[in-house]
Amino acid sequence: MVHSREPSSYQELTVIRRPTLLAAAALTAAVLTLSACGGGGDGDSAKDSDKIAGADTGGEKSKSPSPKASEDGVDRPEVTLPKDVDNVFEGGKTGDSKKDTVLADNERWLDSLIEAVTVDAEDHPGLKFYTSGDALLSSAQYIQGFQKNNKSFVGTIRYYDRQVTFLKEGVAAVSYCKDGTKTYPKDLKTGKVDRSIEGSASDYAFVNTRVKKNDKGVWQTDSVTSTTASKKCTP
Repeated sequence: MVHSREPSSYQELTVIRRPTLLAAAALTAAVLTLSACGGGGDGDSAKDSDKIAGADTGGEKSKSPSPKASEDGVDRPEVTLPKDVDNVFEGGKTGDSKKDTVLADNERWLDSLIEAVTVDAEDHPGLKFYTSGDALLSSAQYIQGFQKNNKSFVGTIRYYDRQVTFLKEGVAAVSYCKDGTKTYPKDLKTGKVDRSIEGSASDYAFVNTRVKKNDKGVWQTDSVTSTTASKKCTP
């Protein structure tokens, strides 16, 4: 999911570039790490970190956390990004209330994922709240890739050309383009940010996710696939 700003794929986690959301086979250790992040889990194997650690932001947090959306009756965990990290979602309302609800939870999922990478906290309850299935595994591996390399990032990720397609009752596909050219790697040991890296085609990705509505009425991201340097998304 992430790149020498993030990993360009889960198979290439040794190189941290910009954040690129990708699907991949996940490791048991990664699942345990994510379970620790969400508070819970299987607890029967690999001794990984007890938390999902991101950048130690050490400063004022963003003043626009993901909304609790009390208007839909769902008690949602607060998700707050650091002041030097921003997710920008283009497109606004579609005019279809059902699609808008799906897109809103997709945004909250992406915010919760990036929070888990960039905010140093013992728990990130939003991540498990908005993630299920294979996406839970790939999210864990994405985050673990940053941890193992003592990396995080700062900057802005842009999401555009967002589309919702309903597949069957309670299941939909959400696709979008992602632009990570305005993000920069942060070394967690030194706190330094490398802004010398120039954007490239590999920092654009076409992402396709499957989302499923759970019994709380939340559209959880269940699986993720991504194509970097997609002609559909590259200017």
